[in-house]
Amino acid sequence: MSEVFPAPPEPDAELDLARAGDDAAFTRLVEPLRRELHAHCYRMLGSTHDADDALQEALLRAWRGLGRFEGRGSLRSWLYSVATRTCLDAVQHRGRRALPMDLGPSGDGAGSGGGQGADVAWLGPYPDAGLAAAPAGPGARYEQREAVELAFVAALQHLPGNQRAALLLFEVLGFAVAEIAGIMGTSTTSVNSALARARRVVARKVPAVSQQQALRKIDDVRLREVVTGFATALERGDADALVALLTEDVTWSMPPMTGWYAGREAAMDFAVRVPLTSCGAWRHLPLSANGQPAVGCYLWDGAAGAHLAWSVNVLTLRDGLISAITSFVGAEHFRPFGLPGSLA
Repeated sequence: MSEVFPAPPEPDAELDLARAGDDAAFTRLVEPLRRELHAHCYRMLGSTHDADDALQEALLRAWRGLGRFEGRGSLRSWLYSVATRTCLDAVQHRGRRALPMDLGPSGDGAGSGGGQGADVAWLGPYPDAGLAAAPAGPGARYEQREAVELAFVAALQHLPGNQRAALLLFEVLGFAVAEIAGIMGTSTTSVNSALARARRVVARKVPAVSQQQALRKIDDVRLREVVTGFATALERGDADALVALLTEDVTWSMPPMTGWYAGREAAMDFAVRVPLTSCGAWRHLPLSANGQPAVGCYLWDGAAGAHLAWSVNVLTLRDGLISAITSFVGAEHFRPFGLPGSLA
């Protein structure tokens, strides 16, 4: 006789169990929402590590306050309200995160690259695996992957916390203005004002064509050619192959280095003098970050006898070429992507 397994509890029964103190039931309730809540925290805070902390704190607050959830709205909406308030508290204490181009003008060659900005809170890359391409709901304007693109998240960092939250809740998650007012403890008038201000800033800083739109115009073969070509050019020190992949107005930045380069000539001067000739032997793994193609770079370390994790390079594409390279330097960026710390 085959073994008979009990049917899983209905959602309302799970909620009753969780309210009664069953932490396993609470985990089962929130697990399907964990990925999208984490992405929301990243959009608010601009850092995967900060998003980890904020989500953990938000779920702890939700667990402790579950008795106050009256069930008039969905559990998802209530969890978003808790996560948003948690992130707003974090924004007050941590401020905004930046990219090198937020700090000053570009350099004109490798010698003008600037030093490390040790006192700067830097924007970080985001592992987008599991994020849907579709909007979160019928009222949302942005696709889920669109809303983690580097340009969008970087633009959000220029907004005060209340404007950031209002824009994300309305445009990305599809909440109504009245719901947002309840989440943020303010009036609908204040929410509408915050939305208007936020939209003006984002419209100035985000390209008219998103990366999702740009990538849909490129066939899979060309996309693989660009990503593989970029990695292979670095591994072989091939300047000609690299320059053929770049737009005329390409930018290259390397947080936590404060300097950055604008234009093919300046970017290639840096590339020829540093990664193509001076750093040593490279190895690479392709990946996806912030809804964009990316490459994990490993640099040979003789003492370790291996290629060690060096940078996550997020590529921005336009018309089948690379229009921006953002090299997030630091082994700490590799773990969230599930990448190894070294390659033999």
